[in-house]
Amino acid sequence: MNIAIITGASSGLGREYARQLAQDESIEEFWLIARRTERLEALKEELAPRTCRLLALDLTQMDSFPCIEKQLAALKGLEVRWLINAAGFGRIGSCSEIDAATTARLIDLNCRAAVMMTQLTLPFMSAGSHILEICSCAAFQPIPFLTAYAASKAFLLSYSRALGQELAPQHIDVTAVCPYWIKDTEFISEARKTDRQGLFHSLPLATTQSEVAQRSLRAARNHIKVCTPDAMSFLHRILTAILPHNVLIYASEIYRRLS
Repeated sequence: MNIAIITGASSGLGREYARQLAQDESIEEFWLIARRTERLEALKEELAPRTCRLLALDLTQMDSFPCIEKQLAALKGLEVRWLINAAGFGRIGSCSEIDAATTARLIDLNCRAAVMMTQLTLPFMSAGSHILEICSCAAFQPIPFLTAYAASKAFLLSYSRALGQELAPQHIDVTAVCPYWIKDTEFISEARKTDRQGLFHSLPLATTQSEVAQRSLRAARNHIKVCTPDAMSFLHRILTAILPHNVLIYASEIYRRLS
C-alpha cells in the first residue's frame, strides 16, 4: 500500500499539501498528523473519498514517535511514497523576551521532530519515494529577532542536503522547501504573538500556500534538492550565496526597518 505522511496537516501548508496530493491516484492512504483533532476530521471530510488515517499527536512529545512507528510496522507491504514534514512554528522578538520553554519547543518541532519522522519512515521507503523538509529562506542566513527560528531552519536545510546525498544511490529524493513569508497561513499571526515592538510590521511580496505547495511538489518530482518557490526566496538565496553573513545581517536590519 502506498501512503503519504504529512505532519502539520491540520492547517496552512500541511493541509494544502494534502489537498494537492489528493489528486495523485497512486497514493492509497493519507496519514495526517497534527494536534487538533477537529481540524484533522474536517480535512478528512474534505478529502473524501480518499482514505485518511488521522493521528492526533503533538510531535514535541517524544512518546508520539513510537506510536507512529508501531502503526507503520503493523502493516505488511506498506510503502511511504511521500513524507512531508510541514509541522513547525516561529516566534518574532528579542531572545530576552521569548521564554526558554517556547524556544525549546520551537527547536523540538522544527528540528528534532522532522529528523525523527524522517528516521522512522526511511525503512518504509524505496526508489521513487520523496521527502519534503519544509525549511524557509530564513535558513540562508542569521536573522536578528527571528534568531532561533532562522537557526532551526538552517539546521534543517543542512540536514536535508546531506541526507539527499546519502539517499541518492537508493533513488529516494529529499527536497528542502525554502519559501519567503506565506501570507495565508497561521504562521505570521502566531509568530507575531511575541513581537511586542512591531519588528516585522510589513511583509511585501509574501507568497501563498497554494503556490508554495504546487511549485515544491513539482520540484520534488523533478529531483530538485533545494526549492525556492517564489521570487523573494529565489533572490534571497542568490544574495546569500554571494555576500558574507555580517553584511547580510546588517542588510536584514535595514530591510526590516524600511518594510
